[in-house]
Amino acid sequence: MTSRFSSTPRRRTVVKAVAATAAAAPVALAHAVPATAADLAPAFLHGVASGDPLPDGVLLWTRVTPGPDALPGSGRGADTPVRWEVAEDRDFTRVVARGDVTARAAGDHTVKADVRGLRPATVYHFRFSAGGAVSPAGRTRTAPAADAAAPGIRFGVVSCANWEAGFFSAYRHLAARADLDAVLHLGDYIYEYAAGGYPSGGGVRAHEPRHEIVTLADYRTRHATYKTDPDLQALHAAHPVIAIWDDHEIANDAWAGGAENHTPGTEGDWAARAAAARQAYFEWMPVRASTEGTVYRRLRFGRLADLHLLDLRTFRSQQTGIGDGDADDPERTITGRAQLDWLKAGLAGSDTAWRLVGTSVMISPVAFGSLPAHLLGPLVELLGLPKEGLAVNVDQWDGYTDDRRELLAHLTAHAVRNTVFLTGDIHMAWANDVPVQAATYPLSRSAATEFVVTSVTSDNLDDVLNVAPGTVSLVAQAAVRAANRHVKWVDMDGHGYGVLDVTSERTQMDYYTVSDKTRGDATAAWTRSYRTLSGTQKVERVNQPVR
Repeated sequence: MTSRFSSTPRRRTVVKAVAATAAAAPVALAHAVPATAADLAPAFLHGVASGDPLPDGVLLWTRVTPGPDALPGSGRGADTPVRWEVAEDRDFTRVVARGDVTARAAGDHTVKADVRGLRPATVYHFRFSAGGAVSPAGRTRTAPAADAAAPGIRFGVVSCANWEAGFFSAYRHLAARADLDAVLHLGDYIYEYAAGGYPSGGGVRAHEPRHEIVTLADYRTRHATYKTDPDLQALHAAHPVIAIWDDHEIANDAWAGGAENHTPGTEGDWAARAAAARQAYFEWMPVRASTEGTVYRRLRFGRLADLHLLDLRTFRSQQTGIGDGDADDPERTITGRAQLDWLKAGLAGSDTAWRLVGTSVMISPVAFGSLPAHLLGPLVELLGLPKEGLAVNVDQWDGYTDDRRELLAHLTAHAVRNTVFLTGDIHMAWANDVPVQAATYPLSRSAATEFVVTSVTSDNLDDVLNVAPGTVSLVAQAAVRAANRHVKWVDMDGHGYGVLDVTSERTQMDYYTVSDKTRGDATAAWTRSYRTLSGTQKVERVNQPVR
């Protein structure tokens, strides 16, 4: 509602592949169990959130629990009037906008308010009320005016947060920063597995529901469980979040007609499962649905940058088998025709200094097939690959090379410069040039650059091998870089987040790692920084983070 001013998935396969290669050579918050509605009616048990900031507005979100029986996914509970307020100050003495919405069982008692009429590049505070209950207050920020010469923008960047695999300390550290314009979540906000399914044997806490989620009630319950985490609530209360989905919001290695982790005979119709997952996502996330009810959309931050957000699950063809030879088939797509044309037109038509692209899977080519035999051998044995085949991640753009070729050729033909891909998914941190021809790089040109952030908690190399950081990973990292000269850095050890700082002169990613994902009081430390200078289409190392 709007108001003007008023009074054995492939993801694990990739990490295990690297593991096989390597083996051959500021306030702590209590972590509580999910809250209940036992004696609270109504209540705001799942926090507040904002997202998708515009120059004149922002999307607000919360969930109301109207009574003890109205648990997420239950379909029970009375319609409940909810009031929202936006103020210039945290004490709400200068309220600039307010309105009313209704929380209904049909929407799992979640509510959204798409507030407009606000000032550009301005911090606001917001809250909700229902009956005698008042929600926690949140802080948000609008984007710069479309024609403003913004001096800089700064985003937190995260992906891959498996509830069972660890605590969300990365979110807590981002929530504590007062210098962010927004947080960009690049997918795998939730995971669909049964308790103990991934990582095998479980982790620090159990999923709810305990079974793999397949129905609308299941997805709602899983989202609700995530939003009881105090660090996640703190993140959403502190910054607007700009989110896209990857596969685990639905099922592992999802594509247009199914998923690796979906069995029609026992888990029902794929279209029904996917529709349920998407409905729950839009109910529980501060995201505006866009074309065809997907998450691809575009946001602008003055004349400094526009942000093109992709949906790489809804329209893609089924993943090819490794070694099948179908990765180059021009009939296969990762984006779908309409989305690829939309992206190409947006990049070529942009008048901003930078073109940022939020992509859930890596666009840079990465091949393991050229590794020495003593390293490739264990990889082949682990994955069961044909010995003459190339070891690539076919769930990434590597499995859909014609779309990548068309996009990079478009950037080259139209002299589109300063394109930076921002990526999650692979549970490692990377800094890459994006070559037009990887086989001949660096003789061939780089069309763009890519910064990949590691996972918040999901398993990486060390977790798979159960080894200490900086041991076998050093061998694997060196081997990957030697085989892929456009990869300037890869870190297979850490969990954490990135902070992206953009000015007219450069775009810089500062990488941070948490000390121990299994501890709720984990500290965070800066690890590395890389930047792209304007006009270069290449990454280079920087010796300190942006202050």
